[in-house]
Amino acid sequence: MSLETAQMISLDRSFLHVGLIVSLALASASAGDVHTLAAAVDEHYNRLRTLEAEFTEVYRGSGMERTESGTLWLSKSGRALGGMKKPGKMRWEYRSPREKLFVSDGRDAWFYVPGDRQVRKTSARKLDDVRSPLAFLLGKSKLEKELRGLSLAPDVAPLATGDVVLRGVPEAMADRISEILLEVTPAHQIVRIVIDEVDGSTTEYQFSDQKENVAIPDGRFEFRPPAGTETIEGELGSG
Repeated sequence: MSLETAQMISLDRSFLHVGLIVSLALASASAGDVHTLAAAVDEHYNRLRTLEAEFTEVYRGSGMERTESGTLWLSKSGRALGGMKKPGKMRWEYRSPREKLFVSDGRDAWFYVPGDRQVRKTSARKLDDVRSPLAFLLGKSKLEKELRGLSLAPDVAPLATGDVVLRGVPEAMADRISEILLEVTPAHQIVRIVIDEVDGSTTEYQFSDQKENVAIPDGRFEFRPPAGTETIEGELGSG
């Protein structure tokens, strides 16, 4: 082996070693960044008792796209007798392009379209709805626990400069949801959630004008069917 060849092999090995060191360092930094960011998001939302926000919901699937918007209210629940955690409360008022209402008081969940003669009802604990992953904003404590394989998503462009996008798989709905993307602001607010379902459909939520820890009367999470309305119990639909 010539001296020149030996030097080239040694140089190649040096570049390989440097490459491995850089790759490991970047992987370590990314893992650390995700852990730090997730902990900061946890701390931010664990301090909240209530949240009010404007939302835009975009559904894409089955060759169609539907955009709706309205106002969302969330309220973190307390604990029931025996120390068990009660489900959180949610109210989604859709205004555009059609008025609809989705509301859960932590015990029952209702879906109603004004003018219809039917309302759908189910137990909040049995709720199987694409909105349910959003409940962790006020009802869960560990983002990394709820989303398996939580990592940075550098291939996904954020809506605003300075935001960071994370991806993971929800443990409780892995059979239905293939991935969730979360866009987080420098203030550790979640402003976008993208839910990719295993059937290829996608539901994206964008949140704006967020008001934290505002007073929300319990009555906002209650629903009484209008007179003459038939109540159908079972799975809820999104209409």
